[in-house]
Amino acid sequence: MIPQLFVEKIDLGDGRSITIETGRLAKQADGSVVVRMGDTMILATAVSARSANPNVDFLPLTVDYREKFAAAGRFPGGFFKREARPSDSEVLTMRLVDRVLRPLFPDDYHAETQVMIQLMSHDETVMPDALAGLAASAALAVSDIPFYNLISEVRVARIDGKFVINPSREDLEKSDIDMMIGASMDSVAMVEGEMKEISEAEMVEAIKFAHEAIKVQIQAQLRLQAAFGKKEIRTYEGEKENEEIYKKVKAAAYDKIYAIAKVGSAKHERTAAFAEVKEEVKALFTEEELAADGDLVSKYFYKTNKEAVRNVVLELGVRLDGRKTTDIRPIWCEIDYLPRVHGSSLFTRGETQALATVTLGTSREANQIDSPSEQGEEKFYLHYNFPPFSTGEAKPLRGTSRREVGHGNLAQRALKNMIPVDCPYTIRIVSEVLESNGSSSMATVCAGTMALMDAGIQMVKPVSGIAMGLITDGEKFAVLSDILGDEDHLGDMDFKVTGTADGITACQMDIKIDGLRYDIMEQALGQAREGRLHILGKLTETIAAPRADVKAHSPKIITRTIPGNFIGALIGPGGKVIQELQKATGTTIVINEVNEEGVIEILGTDPAGIEAVLAKIKSITFKPQMGEAYEVKVIKMLDFGAVVEYTAAPGNEVLLHVSELAWERTENVTDVVNMGDVFEVKYLGVDPKTKKEKVSRKALLQRPPREEKKE
Repeated sequence: MIPQLFVEKIDLGDGRSITIETGRLAKQADGSVVVRMGDTMILATAVSARSANPNVDFLPLTVDYREKFAAAGRFPGGFFKREARPSDSEVLTMRLVDRVLRPLFPDDYHAETQVMIQLMSHDETVMPDALAGLAASAALAVSDIPFYNLISEVRVARIDGKFVINPSREDLEKSDIDMMIGASMDSVAMVEGEMKEISEAEMVEAIKFAHEAIKVQIQAQLRLQAAFGKKEIRTYEGEKENEEIYKKVKAAAYDKIYAIAKVGSAKHERTAAFAEVKEEVKALFTEEELAADGDLVSKYFYKTNKEAVRNVVLELGVRLDGRKTTDIRPIWCEIDYLPRVHGSSLFTRGETQALATVTLGTSREANQIDSPSEQGEEKFYLHYNFPPFSTGEAKPLRGTSRREVGHGNLAQRALKNMIPVDCPYTIRIVSEVLESNGSSSMATVCAGTMALMDAGIQMVKPVSGIAMGLITDGEKFAVLSDILGDEDHLGDMDFKVTGTADGITACQMDIKIDGLRYDIMEQALGQAREGRLHILGKLTETIAAPRADVKAHSPKIITRTIPGNFIGALIGPGGKVIQELQKATGTTIVINEVNEEGVIEILGTDPAGIEAVLAKIKSITFKPQMGEAYEVKVIKMLDFGAVVEYTAAPGNEVLLHVSELAWERTENVTDVVNMGDVFEVKYLGVDPKTKKEKVSRKALLQRPPREEKKE
């Protein structure tokens, strides 16, 4: 018997629609739905353990997003032909969903929870990542898992001045905005995207437009929840609480923490001072009390610490390091730090430092993208590394983390639209975070900008970035420029904005509270612009404009286009010609066939080697024109003529027949020309009898007068 299916439809208002259905698939999960738009179908499931580990004091939430190759009718790459570790694009989608969901679970809910989202069918006109947040929330909506505030996510683009929800990939290429917004019915929770130098007002307008569409999607979830039969939220054992211990900890610690916070100090000094206060608080309890309730003492100390630090900001306008809310930490920069890389820079802001390197290559080094929902390549990409020593910690390295993937992607999006369209290089930036105390991703953007200019990449405009924070008690609020790591953990918002002097190029915002007002968001954006311009000034003091050319030891790249029928001649049998040419000239030669033409990339550090390759290409593609005169050189003598080589195209040979040497009868070729002689010939085209090219020396000589016949 086929189970009953419950379906709700969301009308996007332009002939497209989204459906959410439940009741048929994955019924042993706590909640499951299928979201469909066009022929794209996503299955989302939510499962949560019935009990929590008593030693866990956080929500162990896992959001997993996978794209099945079968969804696009394709086989996975690789030897085993099976989906393996998630791609970067899948990781980025996981992060987009996780960042919206995580703050909306009860603070005291610590049961193992897993939300799995799978692309089961792919329609090329529908981008599936824009549906993942809706699917995850809908799966939770039909479950009994404690999750009280439904959400959704949409992509918003602006095409020809008009906002569009969930555009196709083809339409997105025409847009100057690509933003993902996640929100509840009441407030925006997450924003991430890239833009082509838009204003702060335009960004807020796009967010508001997206929020209205999200409200419609949440209403559809509520209708589905009611039709399916809203489950009673499961009961769970919350965190252990003890009001007496809390009062004792707060009484002993609050004033001391407040005093430390208002003085202003460096990270390690401040951490040591807080640790000393914590030890003093623990000394107020017996060993037996700490054995029984030590976790509560630590929990309440953190709670008191957070309250005291936040109040210092709200009441005194003073931050942990002594700055005012709008102050930017001291900045120093340096370029060309690493002598043998193609471009490098150091960017240090306060206790955050990033070292960026730029490597230049041919199209062969492009980053290949091969997923069920996208195929292509990136000629500009950025990798971000966050080693444990950057925060003074010792931890095992477990491969690239989701955080590293996300931060690298943000910095890449911030810079990529400022790379010239006609830049011939494939560019890889690597950011090594050497110190971190707040917003290493924005330090990466700044270091990346300087490294690109140091490498001689003619950036359209330099880009800087800043991370903004927020502290509010519901009435009073303070927007913080250039936040510290502690201000990120203790605050209510992490808002990263990058841009040029003329507009925003990328953003990433995470809101940790419900009901963020748009006026606060607008103030944060305005304050961020002032901070960005200040930082941009520091960058341009260090390097005002890109180097005129790449460095002497960096590879130079020259591109040429040849007719497609000459590609084989340049490559040679089994690649012999091109391989020998690369070896002889010390260059790298890449040939791509585009629209029946050969696009040749020549990469090398020796100008003479590059010129030799260009000469060879010119020689191979040389095509003499009928009736034109060309200079030639004799390279071989024959009984019936001389083999000559066009001096403008070495290696391009043609036979000059003895009959075309001179008007007079020529008995011996050496009577007219010899080895090494240079002279001009006229090109006569292809001889219809021999089917070979024909040239003539005598055609350029004055014909002698005919002798009169004697009677």
